[in-house]
Amino acid sequence: MSTQANPKPRTADPRAPAGVDPAEVARFDALARDWWDPAGPMRALHRINPLRLGYVRDEVCARFGRDPKAPFAFEGLDMLDVGCGAGLLSEPLARLGADVTGLDPASANLEAARRHAEAGGLAIDYRADTVEALAASGRVFDVVLALEVVEHVPDMAAFVAACGRCVRPGGLLVLSTVNRTLRSFALAIVAAEYVLRWVPRGTHDWDKFVTPDELRHAVRRAGLGGFRTRGMVFNPLDNAWRLSRDTAVNYLAVADRPSSR
Repeated sequence: MSTQANPKPRTADPRAPAGVDPAEVARFDALARDWWDPAGPMRALHRINPLRLGYVRDEVCARFGRDPKAPFAFEGLDMLDVGCGAGLLSEPLARLGADVTGLDPASANLEAARRHAEAGGLAIDYRADTVEALAASGRVFDVVLALEVVEHVPDMAAFVAACGRCVRPGGLLVLSTVNRTLRSFALAIVAAEYVLRWVPRGTHDWDKFVTPDELRHAVRRAGLGGFRTRGMVFNPLDNAWRLSRDTAVNYLAVADRPSSR
């Protein structure tokens, strides 16, 4: 196993969209009931979500000239959360004022998302749809997010292309995923799944992890520019996640679609 080995060919239902792996959908659908339990099977996402949200807030505010300290910094912005699960990211985006559309092919996840949003008085448009179908409809957004999704799809490049088509001119695409390195195998799979049990076993497939160069190439082919990354690292001393230059395991990425002239 080399740090830049080519992933093995991915097999998937040829009838499914590039962003939908039926086995992955079933795996995450089964977690819907406990998605919002901070001590449950999605506790790793609960822990990392404040860092992800802070990164999104800062990048979006810088792009659209907003004050990141404003209580409704995203007011008037149209955002798409692809692979939204039960709404762990969609809800804080809505609380910051965004008009949020959440997509997920797992029906149980969406039902949990709708119930939780309703209990919190949030109006979020959750849809059992794919980004490919939304892109084909011509719908575009100020910000498209796909966090912890690209490592679960059958065709990463085609999925990123569909996400890119949903970004309006001047808008942003925000992604996060796991790098394909020896360290990510040790930490994201062996440690996280088998030793620390932060996530359920089988959550990740090392061969489907995505290097920053691979993601950069897919984003560029999707017609977006300004690609840049930040690593996310866990500090055991204070039991918290931090942004870092180290992208060897978890990392975030952002790109933009040039404004129309």
